[in-house]
Amino acid sequence: MRARWDIFCAVVDNYGDIGVTWRLARQLVAEHAVAVRLWVDELAALQRLCPQADTQAACQWLDGVEVCHWSADWQGAQPGEVVIEAFACHLPAAFVGAMAAQVRKPLWLNLEYLSAEDWVGGCHGLPSPQPGGLQKFFFFPGFTGQTGGLLREGDLLARRRAFQAEPAARVAFLAGLGVPLLDGARLISLFAYENPRLSSWLEALAADARPTQLLVPPGRILGDLQAWLGEAELSPGGSWRRGNLQVHLLPFVRQEDYDLLLWSCDFNAVRGEDSFVRAQWAGRPLLWHIYVQQEQAHLDKLEAFLQLYLQELSAEAATALGDLWRAWNSGQGMDESWAALQKVWPEVSEHAERWCLQQASRPDLAAALAEFYRNWLSCAA
Repeated sequence: MRARWDIFCAVVDNYGDIGVTWRLARQLVAEHAVAVRLWVDELAALQRLCPQADTQAACQWLDGVEVCHWSADWQGAQPGEVVIEAFACHLPAAFVGAMAAQVRKPLWLNLEYLSAEDWVGGCHGLPSPQPGGLQKFFFFPGFTGQTGGLLREGDLLARRRAFQAEPAARVAFLAGLGVPLLDGARLISLFAYENPRLSSWLEALAADARPTQLLVPPGRILGDLQAWLGEAELSPGGSWRRGNLQVHLLPFVRQEDYDLLLWSCDFNAVRGEDSFVRAQWAGRPLLWHIYVQQEQAHLDKLEAFLQLYLQELSAEAATALGDLWRAWNSGQGMDESWAALQKVWPEVSEHAERWCLQQASRPDLAAALAEFYRNWLSCAA
C-alpha cells in the first residue's frame, strides 16, 4: 500500500507558497509513487495555476493529487504517514491531536523557505520535540549538499534543452501569447513586486541601441509599469512601444507555460521563491526580487545567495551583476548597473547555464524528502 503524504499550504505571497507546494505534490505522485493530499486555504490561488481546479469543492483530484480545501471550520481528517507543514503554516490543532493519537506517529516535516544563509545547513534535518510524543523535523531547501536541494522534475532539463534547440517551438509559443518576435530583439520577462525605480530600468531599455521586448505576466509590478507608460488601463494582450522598448502584457499562464516563457527569454526578472528557482533551471541570466521582510532581513538573504552565485565569476562580472541585484532590491537607479552588465553579458550567460548544471548535479527536493522518509522509517524500525 502506498504511503500517504499530507501537505498543508497557507497562501501568503499570492502564488509563491501554492506554486511550490503544487509542484511538489505533483512530483511526489508522478516520480515517487506516493499518495498526496494537498490542503490549501485559498483555492482561487490554485485555480490560477491549475485552471481546472474547482474553487467550491471540498476535495477534488487534480493531476493525481487529492486537493482539499483547508477551511477555518476544520472538519477533521485521518493523518497520513508523512505530514508536511509548508512554510510554518501551523497545522490545525485537531489534526495535530489526531497525529499524536496514532500508534505509529507520522513523520512531521516543517518545509522551510529557501535560503542560502550559512546557518541553514546546520539546521537542516534537526528534530524539534512536540507535545504528545511527536517530533517535527526542519527541512530546508537550498543550494548546497547540506540542504534539501531545489524542486526539479526528473525530465525538466531535457525538456528545456529540447525546447531551446528548436527555434520554431519558441516562435510558436510566443505567438500563442500574442508576441511576434522582432528581428534582433532581446527578450526579457518581468515578474516582480512593486518597485518605484522600475522606471529607471525601462528608460535605459528604451534608450538602448538594441531593441528589447519586455514580456510581463500579470502581477504586482503592473502599477509601476502603468505609471511609466502613462496609460489609463493595461489589459492582457496589449502592447506599447516607447523608444526601442516594446512592452507586451501577457495573459496569466499555467506553471508549465511559465517555464516555456523563462526558456524563451534572454533575461528573466523573477520574484519570491517559485519563479526564482524556475529561472535558475532556465539557464539564463536572471534578476531576483526578494520578498521584503521586517528589519531588512531579506537583504541578508540576498547577500547570502549572491555570495554563492557570484563566486565563480570574474571580478568585473560579479560586480556588475551584484550591483544590478542590489539596486533592484533597494530602490536605486538601474541604468548604470544595467549598462555595466551588458559589457560582461557573454560571461554572465555562460555562468547561468553552468550554475544550473551544478545545482542539477544534486538530488532534487522531492527526492530528498522521499529519501529522508525512507531513512526515518529505517531508524524507527
